[in-house]
Amino acid sequence: MIFSFVGFLLVFTLIGLSSHFKSRQNSHDYYLASGEIKPWLVGLSAVATNNSGYMFIGVIGYTYTTGLASIWLMIGWITGDFLASLFAHKQIKAASIRSSEITYAGVLSTWQGYQSKKLQKLIGLVSLLFLLTYASAQLLAGSKALHVLLGWPVSTGAIVGFVLVTLYCLVGGIRASIWTDAAQSFVMIIAMALLLGAAIISLGGPQQALSSLNEIEGYMNLFPTDLAVAGLTGGIFFIVGWLFAGLSVIGQPHIMVRFMTLNDNKKMYLAKIWYYLWFIAFYSMATLVGLLSRLYFPETASFDSELALPYMAQMLLNPALTGLILAGIFAATMSTADSLIISCSATFTHDLFSRKIENSLLIKASTIVIAFSALLIALLNNQSVFSLVIFSWSALASAFAPLFIFLCFKGKPTETASITALLCGLGTAISWRMLDLHTYIYEGLPGILVGLLVLILAQRINTEEVLSEQI
Repeated sequence: MIFSFVGFLLVFTLIGLSSHFKSRQNSHDYYLASGEIKPWLVGLSAVATNNSGYMFIGVIGYTYTTGLASIWLMIGWITGDFLASLFAHKQIKAASIRSSEITYAGVLSTWQGYQSKKLQKLIGLVSLLFLLTYASAQLLAGSKALHVLLGWPVSTGAIVGFVLVTLYCLVGGIRASIWTDAAQSFVMIIAMALLLGAAIISLGGPQQALSSLNEIEGYMNLFPTDLAVAGLTGGIFFIVGWLFAGLSVIGQPHIMVRFMTLNDNKKMYLAKIWYYLWFIAFYSMATLVGLLSRLYFPETASFDSELALPYMAQMLLNPALTGLILAGIFAATMSTADSLIISCSATFTHDLFSRKIENSLLIKASTIVIAFSALLIALLNNQSVFSLVIFSWSALASAFAPLFIFLCFKGKPTETASITALLCGLGTAISWRMLDLHTYIYEGLPGILVGLLVLILAQRINTEEVLSEQI
């Protein structure tokens, strides 16, 4: 098992290192690959970055606990993501070309043709805070898998991930990240397909597996048990909440920057085809594996549901294929961790200070510092991967998605309105979670709506003031 696992890691590392031969040793190439990435690479990199260890560890753990009702997470998430893609991908690529900016914060703060330094710094600061938390969750996810399958201490997996990600990020920047993402995406989907097939065969086929799942009381209900009393209204809010979780992709700098690297904006549709075919296939298999895991591991207070997949692999597959599963999990964590670290590095060097850092050595030094910070957070954190990812995802979305949406639909917010909307959206999402209301409705929904409301009201007030002055 360990030989196949190490073999795959070696392949990923070599792919990342090979990107050095195309590197141009400047910040635009390091952070945007000089805008010359092909559609299929953009699509696979974006979807691998989106799904991450959260899918292998978090979603399967959530499905194990929730049952069939977890499919609304998948349906809502992919639908929301697709709706966002109808207006977001092409526009952010076009805006990045107009502004010549290389960061998510830089593009949003110069969208209207002039630069708002305060807004750029605030977006950068919020990005850095939550992307670091997000990155630590990825390192933690990989650590959990290695702990189960290889018996390594939890800290070891995080350290291994830190070393490998840092290595090829230093050498090739975002190009190395995208190339390894594409390779990792193939391993991820093959690993999940193998485990799903083995699980169904072991249970006696699809019909027998379904019959066994139906015997678990309430497990195959269409909505979570705690929402049943809320009736149709509760179910609708539950689904809409996860739709907003998918829509929240536009607030994720590490994913949206992938579309900024595309070599031709007219080919964005090709990138989206690769993205959604992979997304639907992988998410469907992950949900099915999560459901079947309940048949292998009855629910107990002592069982960590986020370890269901590695335990299943150990139980059902031979050592070589188990190594493939482990490589798939680790690949998923690294494909997102490297993206997050590169995004944090870009934010640190280009958004937070009055003068941008262009020196190649300083840029790479910042990458090392960012990666080490993520490692420390991972080693000190004991929260679940699912909670860490969802919280970071919703916080970023609540802060940035309202402004992104408003700009895409020709809104013209002032600097004050943009900053106010960002803070109000973020504050709403954090308060919602602190009050435990996220159990019923994903906190990104009220966060995004409050941010949008602030922008709409601010523009209406500004328009009325202009009209009154003209009169």
